[in-house]
Amino acid sequence: MDENERIEIEAATFRRLVSHLDSHKEVQNIDLMNLASFCRNCLSKWYSAEAEARGHEIDYDQAREVVYGMPYSKWKLKYQQEATAEQLEKFNQQKN
Repeated sequence: MDENERIEIEAATFRRLVSHLDSHKEVQNIDLMNLASFCRNCLSKWYSAEAEARGHEIDYDQAREVVYGMPYSKWKLKYQQEATAEQLEKFNQQKN
């Protein structure tokens, strides 16, 4: 496999991950953080950082729109649920 094919596969994998997350909106970011130590916001930050490293200015909000498929404020209103005490406790335990 050459470099371009590898990049195409990695890009397709990223798109598939974003699509998978989009089809499972019931999975909250705190669930992802508690399970895997990353979430949709982390992907957005990584996307923005990689764009910047390659000379493109994509701010955090623009990157979140790529990952969430809509402005984050809209996604948050439609899909984000209040974190439970159990979720917050687990999250805080992992930080220590």
